[in-house]
Amino acid sequence: MLAVNISFRSQGTPIKDASIPENAPTDLFLDKHRDFIAAYGAKKDDYEYVLTEYLRLNGVYWGLTVMDLMGALDRMNKDEVLEFVRQCQQPCGGFSASIGHDPHLLSTLSAVQVLCLYDALDVVRVDGVVEFVKSLQQDDGSFYGDKWGEVDTRFSFCAVACLALLDRLNAINVDKAVDFVMQCMNFDGGFGCRPGSETHSGQIYCCVGMLSIVGQLHRINADTLGWWLCERQLPSGGLNGRPEKLPDVCYSWWVLSSLKIIGRLHWINKDKLIKFILATQDDETGGFADRPGDMVDPFHTLFGIAGLSLMGQANIKPVNPVFCMPEDVIRRIGVKPQLL
Repeated sequence: MLAVNISFRSQGTPIKDASIPENAPTDLFLDKHRDFIAAYGAKKDDYEYVLTEYLRLNGVYWGLTVMDLMGALDRMNKDEVLEFVRQCQQPCGGFSASIGHDPHLLSTLSAVQVLCLYDALDVVRVDGVVEFVKSLQQDDGSFYGDKWGEVDTRFSFCAVACLALLDRLNAINVDKAVDFVMQCMNFDGGFGCRPGSETHSGQIYCCVGMLSIVGQLHRINADTLGWWLCERQLPSGGLNGRPEKLPDVCYSWWVLSSLKIIGRLHWINKDKLIKFILATQDDETGGFADRPGDMVDPFHTLFGIAGLSLMGQANIKPVNPVFCMPEDVIRRIGVKPQLL
């Protein structure tokens, strides 16, 4: 069970943090993580698997990407995966999270990423994907996530990332897309989901990543933003998404990738963060949890491994900080996001 530690800053303000047990893992159990992911997709009758149907295509991306980073993509059933992705493409061109669901930009990006991992874009209608993404851009440059009209800077990133991977960025108004994202920048250098929204690490990754893809990182104040990001590190070594929140392994990706893109990765304590990430492993079943002692899952397993990759873990493949895909895949595609 999660242990929560409350410590105090010098001014007496309490800090929420997670505790790392004395017997927490300190080694990386790659073989067990490979087994955990390989077995996860095979348990199609499990309650947990059925319950997460609305995330299925995203989950396929998480699992395949982490297996590739761990050098074990060949353990996954390529034909089964590609057939599932193909069946998730809807008449409008977008992809649904699972067969029979509505299409959304989030699942569409996951589909494109999976197809790129396998170099298999020819199994779907690429022109349909482009038209779907294009149809969701609004007059102010923002993007709806789907036909229901929610606006979020996550969707700006998804749209631009999809089209960049397909070499079709010219299908949208990039200048307007950048203008909208810049309207979401706050005084602290960070970004929210819409203009005036609170800065959040996940939104920062989306906005910084989007600006990286289109070569507009000069619009960011890297020192101001880098300072906000490095302040997300807590005494445990873990990173949180915003002030006064508990650390979570997934922010080992959202925060670190942003720091990597803006050239400020050295501003955090890598040793302490590595210790925190390794402590979230289950040394019996494999997999990573959000915090030490919690249940493991594929989502946190990907971002735990990806965070370790960003910090130079030797036995993990290099990960691209913008697309969260193996660097060798991004090089093969020929996409060259900007880094400071």
